[in-house]
Amino acid sequence: MGDLQLDGAPPWAPGRREELSDVERRGQGADDLWCMSEVDIFADLNDEEIAAIGAAAPMRQFSPGELLYSPPQPMETLFILKQGRVRIFRVSPDGRTLTTAIITPGTIFGEMLLLGQQMHDNFAEALDKVTVCVMSRSDVQRFLLSDARIAARISEILGNRVSQLERRLSDTVFKSVPQRVATTLCLLADEEQRRPLGRGLQVSLTHEQVAALAGTSRETTTKILNEYAEQGLLRLGRGKFTILDLSRLSAEAGE
Repeated sequence: MGDLQLDGAPPWAPGRREELSDVERRGQGADDLWCMSEVDIFADLNDEEIAAIGAAAPMRQFSPGELLYSPPQPMETLFILKQGRVRIFRVSPDGRTLTTAIITPGTIFGEMLLLGQQMHDNFAEALDKVTVCVMSRSDVQRFLLSDARIAARISEILGNRVSQLERRLSDTVFKSVPQRVATTLCLLADEEQRRPLGRGLQVSLTHEQVAALAGTSRETTTKILNEYAEQGLLRLGRGKFTILDLSRLSAEAGE
């Protein structure tokens, strides 16, 4: 009866924890465990469970502008972002880009493809120097989807991503370019790690990167950012800007 109860149980379940080899345990470092302990979907797991998952998720690094995956090179893997930011976007036949999500540390991505969603038209680009922990499709099935606690959280994230995509599409159709730029700035302020600087929030992005996120040109974005700076909504710097009045900026975004 005991053996039958183990069928379908996650690898860290009592009676299966010995499946984590000594080699895997020795290869486990503090950096590996960080990838797991700081992620919401693993919040209900204990240290041994987190260690088991961490052993199956080696780290990789990407430089700013480098693609983690693209339509010509799709990857059936789950990424757990440890450091930096990643932009998920699509490209239309006429060359326009639509940013569907900005991934920040402690977040997973790539789960839509793993869960059967057709996302082969997506690009994932490193906005900064990026460090990710990577899990293969088989390890995701083995460690994550077999645990009801984690599977439920992944499904919730998947639903949120779909909602974000719908919002981005709606913004593209119904909002003006200045509103889209303001919306992008507000989303960055909300999604990024917040770092107080004087009276505002600092975001490290170039005008060109903001333009790509808002789906417009660099020249138009620079003009709009200068106008917002003149209105006291933000302060511009080299490769960064500081949001000074988030509530007024939200109003400009039509929120």
